[in-house]
Amino acid sequence: MNETQERPARDTSDAFNAVPIEITVSVGRARPLVRELLQLEEGSVLTLDKRLEDPVELFVGEKLIGVGVLEVAEGDGQNRLAVRLTGVSDIQNPS
Repeated sequence: MNETQERPARDTSDAFNAVPIEITVSVGRARPLVRELLQLEEGSVLTLDKRLEDPVELFVGEKLIGVGVLEVAEGDGQNRLAVRLTGVSDIQNPS
């Protein structure tokens, strides 16, 4: 192919659909003093700024993509922590 010929445009959307991403679920934040942080040991309890019934936030990197509530997903003999989405950001049309 020489420089004057154009290459056909390739649709790469299918390729990107197969790329795994990591979603971080934020259940709350703690702001201990340094002396309190240094005293943490196994069995210590770190109090967060949210209540148990408060929604959690879902992030991809620093981008908030949704909110939800924590629940237990039962299956395969193991109880796993899960998030039921109650709101999703418009990821395809970011503002």
